Amino acid sequence: MKEDYHKWYSPTLSKDIEMLIFGHAGYPVILFPTTSGRFYECRDFKLIDSARWFLEAGIIQIYCPDSINELSWYDKNMHPADRVKNHMWYDKFILDEVVSSICIEKGLDKVAVAGVSFGGYHAANFAFKHPEKVSHMFSLSGSFDIKSFMDGYYDDNVFFNNPVDFLPGSNHPDLWNMNIILGVGEWDICLEANQRLAKILSDKNIPFWFDERKWAEHDWPIWRQMFPHYLSTI
Repeated sequence: MKEDYHKWYSPTLSKDIEMLIFGHAGYPVILFPTTSGRFYECRDFKLIDSARWFLEAGIIQIYCPDSINELSWYDKNMHPADRVKNHMWYDKFILDEVVSSICIEKGLDKVAVAGVSFGGYHAANFAFKHPEKVSHMFSLSGSFDIKSFMDGYYDDNVFFNNPVDFLPGSNHPDLWNMNIILGVGEWDICLEANQRLAKILSDKNIPFWFDERKWAEHDWPIWRQMFPHYLSTI
């Protein structure tokens, strides 16, 4: 299984960024790490190994960019307004320096996005903000309301990066063409968050698959089962 390491200076973020790319060919899947995870986290926890068959067959390529969660949502020394602004720079980085570059290289209009735990928030937020760029969205035990990070602060920037707030009013036609999967365990701490997002999607008649796994908790073993199953829908 091919693995490539990339490091470059991001003009959007004004810092060096690292990313791993797995596979030699195939449809691009951007995979976000968890809360404090780095670009190598999904490899180290064997999530990439769970997709080995798809990678070696050239069906998909997986791109694992670094996150800047420690400079945005999780920096409690920063004013909440600046936390969300830093996340908006990250969103622009993913759009301009990752997704757009991949689309140009592969001659595609869209990519798939996926993430586990807080990476599920990143996948959902990016997909629902930029549905014209996303064909598939796989959230594995994600949570989709970031107001808890804002210490009571709220503005338009928070609204437009909080899927449970902005999605109900969004009518972008590509939302109805996206392959959306919400995966969660029966005993998952994020079960209620997924049920809430599922209701929003249902109320809008947006097709999706709500995959609730019985006797499963919020942890890597169930995600390693879910991920290849979801990849098979590409």
